[in-house]
Amino acid sequence: MAARVCLGRGQRAVAGLGTVTRASHSSVPRAQYDAVIIGGGHNGLVASAYLQKGGLKTVVLERRHILGGAAVTEELFPGFLFSRASYLLSLLRPHIYKDLELKKHGLKVFMRDPHAFTPMLEEGVGGRPPRSLLLGSDITKNQDEIGKFSKKDAQAYLAFLLHLEKLACAIHPLLDAPPVDVPGVTQGSLRRRLGALKSLQPLLRSGLRLGKNIPDFYELVTAPIMKILNRWFESEPLRATLATDSVIGAMTSPSTPGSGYVLLHHVMGELEKEKGSWGYVEGGMGGVSKAIAKSAQALGADIFTEKTVEKVLVGSDGRAQGVVLQDGTEIRSKVVLSNATPHVTFTQLTPQESLPSEFIKAVSQIDYTSPVTKINVAVDRLPNFLAVPNTAEGVPGPHHQCSIHLNCESVEVLEEAYRESQQGRPSSRPMLEMTIPSVLDASLAPPGCHVVSFFTQYTPYSLEGGRAWNEEDKQNYANTVFDWVEQYAPGFKSSIVGTDILTPQDLERVFGLTGGNIFHGAMSLDQLYLARPLPSMADYRSPISGLYLCGSGGHPGGGVMGSAGWNSALTVLSDMKRG
Repeated sequence: MAARVCLGRGQRAVAGLGTVTRASHSSVPRAQYDAVIIGGGHNGLVASAYLQKGGLKTVVLERRHILGGAAVTEELFPGFLFSRASYLLSLLRPHIYKDLELKKHGLKVFMRDPHAFTPMLEEGVGGRPPRSLLLGSDITKNQDEIGKFSKKDAQAYLAFLLHLEKLACAIHPLLDAPPVDVPGVTQGSLRRRLGALKSLQPLLRSGLRLGKNIPDFYELVTAPIMKILNRWFESEPLRATLATDSVIGAMTSPSTPGSGYVLLHHVMGELEKEKGSWGYVEGGMGGVSKAIAKSAQALGADIFTEKTVEKVLVGSDGRAQGVVLQDGTEIRSKVVLSNATPHVTFTQLTPQESLPSEFIKAVSQIDYTSPVTKINVAVDRLPNFLAVPNTAEGVPGPHHQCSIHLNCESVEVLEEAYRESQQGRPSSRPMLEMTIPSVLDASLAPPGCHVVSFFTQYTPYSLEGGRAWNEEDKQNYANTVFDWVEQYAPGFKSSIVGTDILTPQDLERVFGLTGGNIFHGAMSLDQLYLARPLPSMADYRSPISGLYLCGSGGHPGGGVMGSAGWNSALTVLSDMKRG
């Protein structure tokens, strides 16, 4: 690793490549395995661990020089370690955390409390700083903060959180099992139907947990989130702060039907047994992938980086028989699991003549629209917000550890940012979620310096006229982002010593995220549960026998959750048992 010294001011760095989470095996895979997994993202690594536990000799083949897919840590500038894509942890399923002994294998998380900070752009009254909203686990402090904007909302906030938690907890059984086996329940022999009835159990458990709240759940997942928030609250920036979680990572606005589910998706996790909590992984998000990989390797799985899969081998009997690497090496296996997106899996890796034409057409219609440009920034000092000025000593305040919501003081600001993107141009006042993980994890940056992450939207995949982003476009957009940050925290721009800009096209190129979509496909109602990624393969099984999906393109979708890898592995083991 490079010497941990700050770059001097004015020495703006260009993002390079570093590596934190490499596979530790020899460079040559075996010629034969029971299971081959394409892609070393967290879901593929989870699947490898469970397949290996189930008795299948398993290998993971990762295209990049680094494991983790989007959950990686990279040293982009000397001494600065970034969670380059995914940047927070909450959704990882507790049973996976426990089963794979991830703490034993090095996973450590820094809990955040408070967790959300929304400063206002306004003139302070009577010489006081501008107002801001700070939310955490202390309900009394939350009520005091919200009370600055509405006493009524302050009283309603706890009831809202409890209501949302009840709905989120009710769907946990659906996360930890494949969707209902509809063909099995409705077709075939009596024996198959009886066996398939077991797949109804998670749905029934969720229904029983919801009970009388089933209508509320239905409304939340189908309605525009503003219909829900307007019923509960009257004030900004509370509504806007909550609305950001309904659109984060999604090309939707708070007034789009179905945006309520995205909010639910972002609050249904837990961390260290605290429901809805989010935290920073020590050493960056690559620490999650590293711990899962170490667990899988301890169980006997083989894991390799810099092994690009060129295509899936399909035999004359129509079954998957292994893969061919870019260098021509063939690796044979009984089953193949793809951690790539459905688009990459079925249009680039699978022989087209092996797939039904109607299936190929359906795959081509999956929505991968994404609004996200991720910007990683190295700075030589702590940002200083007008709403909560830094102390003379420069010690980080509670607000620095939060998700800092900028340009989020009103819902109309979010709506206008969305409308602009629909015209093929980046938002001129983008929605910004800013995090500074080095406030809690000093290992990420040299002393006195920090790493800053911006999850920004809305930015289209292609610019006006279908034009691809060029370097000037990227820098212009980054400057727009930094200009807005400067209004909230003067001096930020002069503190920058390095930037890494990832537009939707870059996210696709670097991480294999089709369309730049962080969820492996939009989390819209037509692409969830029984329809994820398609109604014909919601059970992870493809039209090719022995070829499965194990990534976020399958149920239950995106986020560092591990459920898709877990569910896919169990499906494979069940199929292998039946022969």
